[in-house]
Order: sequence, then structure tokens, then C-alpha cells
Amino acid sequence: MVVGIIIGASIFVQPSEINRHVPTIPSVLSVWVVAGILTLFGSLVCAELSSAFPRTGGVYVFLKETLSPACGFLWGWAMFWSAHSGIIAASSVIFARYVGFFIPLDNIGIKAVAITGILALSFVNYLGVRQGSRLQTVVTISKLVAIVLLLAMVLVFGVPAQRQPPAADAVPVSFREFVLAISAALFTFGGWHMVTYTAGETRDPRKTIPKALVIGSLTVTACYVALNAAYLYLLPLEQVTSSTRVAADAARAMAGPRGAAGISALVILSAVGVLNGVILAGPRTYFAMADEGLAFGWLAHIHPRFHTPDRTILIQALWSCVLVATGTYRALFTRVVYTEWLFFALMGIGLFRLRRRAGYSPAYRVWGYPVVPVLFIGASIVVATIQIAADPGQAATGLLFVVLGLPVYYLWVRTAHADHRLS
Repeated sequence: MVVGIIIGASIFVQPSEINRHVPTIPSVLSVWVVAGILTLFGSLVCAELSSAFPRTGGVYVFLKETLSPACGFLWGWAMFWSAHSGIIAASSVIFARYVGFFIPLDNIGIKAVAITGILALSFVNYLGVRQGSRLQTVVTISKLVAIVLLLAMVLVFGVPAQRQPPAADAVPVSFREFVLAISAALFTFGGWHMVTYTAGETRDPRKTIPKALVIGSLTVTACYVALNAAYLYLLPLEQVTSSTRVAADAARAMAGPRGAAGISALVILSAVGVLNGVILAGPRTYFAMADEGLAFGWLAHIHPRFHTPDRTILIQALWSCVLVATGTYRALFTRVVYTEWLFFALMGIGLFRLRRRAGYSPAYRVWGYPVVPVLFIGASIVVATIQIAADPGQAATGLLFVVLGLPVYYLWVRTAHADHRLS
């Protein structure tokens, strides 16, 4: 599940976003390694928290139990308005871009196809968990096939690209640009924490989930480094940077139009898998919040026939479509990164508070404590801060949605208490 959620369609698009910031091969590969290490550190922190709170809800539960119910509410609020719905929107745009390989699409056409994909997959999950799970199995296999096939083609048919010698006056990569590249890479690692949302349904979650997080993050890092090495071997750096479908372009360089078409079809299936998995996971948190009185009670509704959280699936689909219609791909993924990583920093702080509690004895403890959690918290803050500073206007819009959640929470709690006293 960890590998299936993390390895999404973005790895077949995102390298061009990273190469814009770090235009040298060693720095590109270094970015992917560092992003993988940060994901591993986050997985270790999340693993201890999941062993301490083996309940469905993931980060929402961790923040609520270690910091305050308000922090948990803000995470769920941010998931809906920005982070989680943003992942759905951005992934649907990738899906549409690769559909554009077969059917020429302008910008409006890409958005229309993306919205259609969101609505179709939301309908599949509306019909039942079994339907969504079956689809997830098929598309997870397809994305692994896409990666294995592409790497095998490199070994058999790959011819190194012609490269220009590095210029003597080339400008070194700045710290700011390196961090922005890491931010873009972290989007492709997104979703590593989502396995904790299902802790309440996992066999022996105190041991299973930490093991899955560590092994999964290491596996994904190895896959991503190998894929980017393949792209950079087959294509000039400038072409990787300018490409909107880098996997298709790499396959075309090896096997012509047929190779590009085959990879594009598999990437489309992979994008469907990401969308399906995220659409399946998100409504669990919103439903839990409504069930605990932290969202409208009518959202805690189960369809009488399909036994799915139908209303939370519906509102998630509608808002994700709005994000597609009103945003660009770059704005969508940057909003996801800085929003999520601000909360990940809070999650790390919550671990330190938890360690001070009397009688605390989790089944798993973070390796390298306290160094690893401190590095994770510091890196999370740096990544989010530099990402926000790079585009303050866009960041202000995204953060406004998050900050507005605080007065909403206190108003909600005050109203709930007043109603309770009256009853």
C-alpha cells in the first residue's frame, strides 16, 4: 500500500519541475536522494506515532492526541481545502496530459479531461469499497509494470543522449533553488503517511505499519533515483527540463512512437491508480471528523445500499474539480507541499511531547531519536518557508484557507457546547 500510494503519475512528469531549479545531473540526482531521506525520516516519526495510536485517521489522530484537538481539526480542514484535494487535482492534470498524447488537447481540454477523471473515479468509490479496491489492484500492478518496462527498455535499447560539455562559467546551484527542487521532488513522495489512515483495519498495526513505512519509503527512493537516472541517460538535460511528458519522450527516444504510446498508456493507468487511492482515503478523515462532532453531522452519512461515506466522497470530488478549473499544475503541487510539510513539522513536535508522558511505551521507537525527529522538523520548516517565499501571493491564498479553520473550529466547539448545555 505504501509503494502503491507513493509511486504515482507525478514521477512521469515532475522531473521537469525539478530540473528547472537544479540544471546539472549530479544536483538532480542529489535532490532525489535527499527527498527520499526526508521521506524516510518522516516515515520513522509517523511509524512511532502509529504504533502509539493504532486507530484509523492517521495524521489527524496524531495531531489531535499529541498537540490539541484544534491541530487535528486544522489538518482535516487543510486536507480538504488544500492538501488532499490538491493531490487529487494535480494528479488528474497529469492523467489528462498523458491522455493528450493520444488526443490533442489544449489547456481547456486538459482541465476538462482532468475533471471527468475525478468524477468518474469518485463514482466508482461511491459504489463501494470493493469496486475501488479491485481497481486499485489493477492500476498498482500497471504502474509497477510501467517502471520495470521503462528501465528494461533502457538496458536493452538505451543509447546515451548527446550532451553539451558543461560551460566554464556555469552558475552554481544556490541553496534556495536546491530546496525548491527538493520541494518539487517531495510532491512525488506524497502519500507515504496515508497507510496510517487504515491502522484500525490493519492486522497487528503496531508492528505492521512501521515496517511498511520504512521498507516502502526505501523502495520508492530506489525506484525514483533509477527512473531519473534513466531519463537523464536517454535525453539531454534541456529536453527533460522542457518536457511535460518525460516518460513518453524517453520511451520515444528508445523505441519510437510505439514505445512512447505504450508507456503513455501505462502512465494513464498509473494516474488512475493514484486518483483512486487518494479519493478512497480522504473521505475517511472527513467522515471521522463529522462522527466526532468536528464537522457537519450530515457528512457522517453512510449510503444505505453501497455502505460508503457518500457525502464526503461527493464534496471532495466537487472541490477537487474546482481546484482543477481554477489552478495551474505548478500552483496545485506547490500548495500541497508547503501545506503538508508545515503540519509534518507539527507532527514531529507532537512526538517530543508524547515522549514526556508518564507510562509512554510504544511498540516502535524512532531510530536515531532525538536527532532524526529534529532534522525532520527543521527540514520541514525550511522546505515550507522557502516554498512560501518563492511565491508569496499564491502561498497567501493557500494558507488563508488553513488559517480560516482556526476561528471556524472555536466557533464550532462553542456552538456544540452551547447545544449540549441546552439539551
